[in-house]
Amino acid sequence: MAIELPSQAALAYGVFDQIEWEDRPAAEVFEEHLQLIERAERLGFFCYHFSEHHGAPLSLTTSPALMIAAASQRTSRIRLGALVFNLPYYDPYRLANEISMLDQMTNGRLEVGVGRGVSATEATWFGVNDRDTSRGVYQEDLRILFAAFAGDALTYKGDYHLYDDIPIWMHPVQQPYPPLWFPSSNGGSIAFTAQHGLHTVLLSTIPTDHIGELVKQYDELWEAGIAGADRMNAHVPMPKVGLSIKVFVADTDAEAERLARAAYDVYMDHVSYLVRRTGTPSIVRRGDYDSQVENQTLLVGTPESVRQQTEHLVKETGINYVLAGFAWGNLPNEAAQHSMQLFGEHVMNAL
Repeated sequence: MAIELPSQAALAYGVFDQIEWEDRPAAEVFEEHLQLIERAERLGFFCYHFSEHHGAPLSLTTSPALMIAAASQRTSRIRLGALVFNLPYYDPYRLANEISMLDQMTNGRLEVGVGRGVSATEATWFGVNDRDTSRGVYQEDLRILFAAFAGDALTYKGDYHLYDDIPIWMHPVQQPYPPLWFPSSNGGSIAFTAQHGLHTVLLSTIPTDHIGELVKQYDELWEAGIAGADRMNAHVPMPKVGLSIKVFVADTDAEAERLARAAYDVYMDHVSYLVRRTGTPSIVRRGDYDSQVENQTLLVGTPESVRQQTEHLVKETGINYVLAGFAWGNLPNEAAQHSMQLFGEHVMNAL
């Protein structure tokens, strides 16, 4: 019997929210985004994902765990996740316990993204001064997380951490642990993610015509490794292979263009803040508004226009997960809420 490949799986939709800084009390910003999460649940989105960044206006979610905990009390169905927890920034024993807490608080709705962190500047603030060190810390932290999820005590001696019979009194609802995600800004990690069946999200910095090749590569490697006993995500029957995009839907094309173009300039100013402040080159290069629209990773227009753009994007790339950002730059809250509503009613329901 033929095996269904990830690119053949049913299409799902998620939300990616960085919760950018605004010149007003953060409490007001958080409240509006929690309302956006409630709307996403009503509309039937699969998962609401939060980023983790530090020291920049790009993100107020220096602790995605806190946002997940808050959202868990306002929702009952939508899944909630970090995309990602930057593992080198954490003590892995503590993070394992917090992940178990969150899975308990969400009644098994947690999705766990893991990574090294994309910003070299941010990493130095946590004592990680080069990419090779961050890779070693990340790999060791991941092994410790697995050990903590599996046992009633943690004993581990590694290059960066030492634990001796530390008790563990709580484990995740989802066994052996919540589903794992590993996003990528390039194709170099596809072999790792596919062989382990990890959910993955490709970033909008990758040319769309190349994304289809990466999805095909993921299909082939996932099928070849499906019987592997050591797969990290073996408990997940079908991985999500997605693309992170930005979306703005309005009642007219003119209104959508006017608000989205201005908001994208603000978003890019937030993205580039640390690069400008430190002079450290970014390892991720994003295009301007027009190049992102041309790349189909910025979808702007009326409901019908965005539906057509989304349908074309999915067919061209083979992704089975559309990860959409609705609140970005300086888009007013009312406009972001309306955009999500239109997308849910006229795009998700139509495809």
